[in-house]
Amino acid sequence: MTRPFTGFHMLGLTVAFFAVVVGVNMVMATLATRTFGGTVVENSYVASQRFNQWLDKARAQSALGWVVNANRRGDRVHLTLSGLDRAAVDALAIHPLGRLPAMRLHFERISLREYRSREPLPAGRWRLEIHLRRGSEAKDFVAELSA
Repeated sequence: MTRPFTGFHMLGLTVAFFAVVVGVNMVMATLATRTFGGTVVENSYVASQRFNQWLDKARAQSALGWVVNANRRGDRVHLTLSGLDRAAVDALAIHPLGRLPAMRLHFERISLREYRSREPLPAGRWRLEIHLRRGSEAKDFVAELSA
């Protein structure tokens, strides 16, 4: 003996269907906001107009032969420089989602080519805009840090 399909069955199926749809949407929205890395540029059209200038600047900087490796050791940022000694180093740490304010980092030399930030950097994802100066030469680097 089978039971007839009633309005309550249809109501149950409809509620279950929409519960699944809303649940999946909430999970996807949560994952999207937690993993979004932020904007790369504010206006892609304006950025495309400056692209060749950026390439020229990058070529000129690459000709200097300077290389920077950035990592975290505890709550401090450590930089290892290659291709130059005794540079003036500073950086701006930008939280990609803007949840925390940008921080200016100042560095002290701990060895010939190694530098450590004086200020602690809170845990999380950060984009470092590193500026090196030696005499009249200057070079900018961008590094991504996480954890």
